[in-house]
Amino acid sequence: MSVKVYYHQKCTTCKKALKFLDDNGVDYNGVVITEKAPSVAELKKALRSVEKLRKLFNTSGMEYRNRNLKDKIPEMSEKEAFDLLSNNGMLVKRPFLISPKGVLVGFKQTEWEELLT
Repeated sequence: MSVKVYYHQKCTTCKKALKFLDDNGVDYNGVVITEKAPSVAELKKALRSVEKLRKLFNTSGMEYRNRNLKDKIPEMSEKEAFDLLSNNGMLVKRPFLISPKGVLVGFKQTEWEELLT
């Protein structure tokens, strides 16, 4: 099974996630999230997994804070949020993993083990 993982090179959580994939022999296609953000279709799949739109956002990032998105997201339509996220990878919570079995946002080792091993 091959998976796609969006990551940021300087993110320590992303480094842990990639190490997990390597250590467990998971075949993956790594995509640098600052060069190419997840598509709207991928974000829609992720929303079904996380259930809340806010959980797709990197709420601890400078970009999120600079845009004051904490106050804007509750008023935002899904389309507006997906457009914003799909055009700016720094706003997306990462790592962002897409597999044939589902989508995971962020790295919680137990969730990744359940989905991938």
